[in-house]
Amino acid sequence: MLKKGTILYSVLKMKCPQCQEGGFFISTPYDLKKAGEIHEKCSECGIRYSKEPGFYYGAMYVSYALTVALFVTLWVSFNLFFENVSVGMQIFIIISSTILLTPYLYALSKIIWANFFIKYDRERKSKSTH
Repeated sequence: MLKKGTILYSVLKMKCPQCQEGGFFISTPYDLKKAGEIHEKCSECGIRYSKEPGFYYGAMYVSYALTVALFVTLWVSFNLFFENVSVGMQIFIIISSTILLTPYLYALSKIIWANFFIKYDRERKSKSTH
């Protein structure tokens, strides 16, 4: 299902958008001391992950969209499938889920943002770019 060369592969595996082999993040999303820190460049193809200073500020919009999608999905699911759950419990579960998933959503937003601007290129594998 996940084929190398697709954006989904890069996003879900959190690999370099260009070669999809090198790691994108320094650590896991739940290593809170290094949460969201990315490598300066890919260890495989050498592409620089930051195009300019402040490049990843745009990922805030992606993070916002992911959080809204999580909220709407949970809210609709409760109202369609779990009608006997009180509104207070729904709010508690939504807030708890958002807090628990925040590090992952933050990392996900950065890799999605990078994939908007860095495209997969099989021919550039193992070539250095600056």
